[in-house]
Amino acid sequence: MTKIKKNIRKIATVLYASIVMTCMQMSTVMAATDTNSVTKPLDNLKTLLLAVIGAVGVIILAKNVMEFAQAYQHNDSATMNSALKGIVGGVMMAGISSVLGILGF
Repeated sequence: MTKIKKNIRKIATVLYASIVMTCMQMSTVMAATDTNSVTKPLDNLKTLLLAVIGAVGVIILAKNVMEFAQAYQHNDSATMNSALKGIVGGVMMAGISSVLGILGF
C-alpha cells in the first residue's frame, strides 16, 4: 500500500511541476493591428496574377472575334461555334478581376 502511495505522490509531483512550468512560460502577446507587412506580398502576387489572366483573356477574346468574323464570312458553322466558345472564355478571363473585386477579394 505504501508503494502505491509513493507512486501516486511521484505522479502528482510531476503533474504539478508540469502545470507550474506551463503557466510560467505563458505570456501575453500584443500584436499590431496592421497586418499589411505580412499580407502585402500576397496582395501583390494576387494583383499580378489577375492582371496576367486579364491580359491573356483580352488576347483570347480578340483572336476569337477575328476567327468568328472569318467563319461568318465563309459560312462555317463549326468554326463559328468554336469561336463563340472562345469569345465567352476570353470575356470570362478578361472580367475575372472585376468580378473578384466586386466579391471583395
